[in-house]
Amino acid sequence: MKKLMMLLGLMAIACMTVLAADVTGKWVSEAPASGKGGPSTFDLKQDGSKLTGTMQGARGGPIEIQNGMVEGDKVSFEITRQGRDGNSMTIKYSGTVSGSTMTLSFEMGGNTREMKLTKQ
Repeated sequence: MKKLMMLLGLMAIACMTVLAADVTGKWVSEAPASGKGGPSTFDLKQDGSKLTGTMQGARGGPIEIQNGMVEGDKVSFEITRQGRDGNSMTIKYSGTVSGSTMTLSFEMGGNTREMKLTKQ
């Protein structure tokens, strides 16, 4: 019975791996409707459930992604940027991937915002 349960557990893990989204590559956001800034570019690298890479916005150089995870079609990561006042701010992103579209939510300035990215 233990062997059967172990086998079923391994099969479940294998199925989750096969069904996991592949987010490795370059993803570009739509330009903000407000007209402020340009699109953001995310260069992502997935290794199993671990996600690394950089984010480049209209202002400043690339920022390293931290604590990145991919679980099935769910994606989450953080970036830490320096504010104009010299203080750092961590922004947490989370969302889903469907084919070549990624939808992310993040909180900034007390407001939750959403962005759509397209895989290039």
